[in-house]
Amino acid sequence: MSDRIEFTVGVRSEVHRDGHLRLSLETSEIAHPAPDEIVVEMMAAPLHPADINLLLGPADLSSAVASRHGASRTVSAMIPPEKMAGLAARAGKSLPVGNEGAGVVVDAGEPLLHLVGKSVAVMGGGMVTRYRKVPISDALPLPHGVPVKAGAAVLINPLTALAMLETLRKEGHTALVHTAAASSLGQVLNRICLEDGIGLVNVVRRPEQAELLRRQGARYVCDSSSPDFVAELDAQVAETGATVAFDAVGGGRLASQILSAMERHALAGLQGYSRYGSKTRKQIYFYGGMDPRPTELDLRAYGMSWSAGAWLIFDELPQMAPERKDALLERISRGMLTTFASNFAGELSLSELLYPGNLKRIAARRTGEKYFINPSIELEE
Repeated sequence: MSDRIEFTVGVRSEVHRDGHLRLSLETSEIAHPAPDEIVVEMMAAPLHPADINLLLGPADLSSAVASRHGASRTVSAMIPPEKMAGLAARAGKSLPVGNEGAGVVVDAGEPLLHLVGKSVAVMGGGMVTRYRKVPISDALPLPHGVPVKAGAAVLINPLTALAMLETLRKEGHTALVHTAAASSLGQVLNRICLEDGIGLVNVVRRPEQAELLRRQGARYVCDSSSPDFVAELDAQVAETGATVAFDAVGGGRLASQILSAMERHALAGLQGYSRYGSKTRKQIYFYGGMDPRPTELDLRAYGMSWSAGAWLIFDELPQMAPERKDALLERISRGMLTTFASNFAGELSLSELLYPGNLKRIAARRTGEKYFINPSIELEE
């Protein structure tokens, strides 16, 4: 029989209308699990860029001040006034943090009691907490021999990478461009494309990121900080025939440079001239916004056969046929320690997360320095 879990402690993020961010540890009740639900003791919850955005927003962490009263710890930081306009929808709301994680089942609805004591990966939000109740449909049992911490990030990034290739195939593309390609997601996508024989142009921002991907077998890598970037991008788009891109950067001219490279390759194969450009369909999807600047598109540079739009894994999964999603999850289960593995710089407890120094390290988002939170570590007194 499982133990009854009644309360949990988790990290919350709140933007106040007076222009400051407040992070806190909050206690909340956990209702008894329904027949299709499990309660998981969380032991590893990664902080992806989306999680960091929710946790910290645009706060100026040089102004961060920590307060502590026993086990209760809070951090406050100021948000620049010019950044508050984009936060109106979340002002005054205390939001839970963390899209996914892994842990051990400690309680379950009656039909699922056989899972108590089993390790699972879970997703669904609010994962930076000691205990999390989720529907069994949001959980993936970890195969025998896979440590709990190895399951911390086997859902969001792997499903995102696999779903990108589902979109590629559905729309009739044969190769793609991916930006911020040295990220954890980018490294997973590179390994999948190598396995599946799909042409992938990896766009990175620094030479050391390019070298990281080349060591992992990437054939096509170009560095946007290089003076030869446009020429290298042109050559790699031409060699792969990429006609779709997934852009995590969002701001600046990068998306325009990618679409332009696709159009130049398409025009090179045309006979004659058309003032409407090529008929090759070119698509760019924005799925992140690492660069806060406005996106600059040169509408005259890509012909008349192109599209730009948003793409989110949380919109894609509900549209996926259940049997197809099951097939992707089965592939993830087989490759948790290889294709879909993620590396972390270290772990932090709930209390340690709310140290201003740790928050600054997390906010830097340096390649190879991703942390996960272990909420099962006892809180400091």
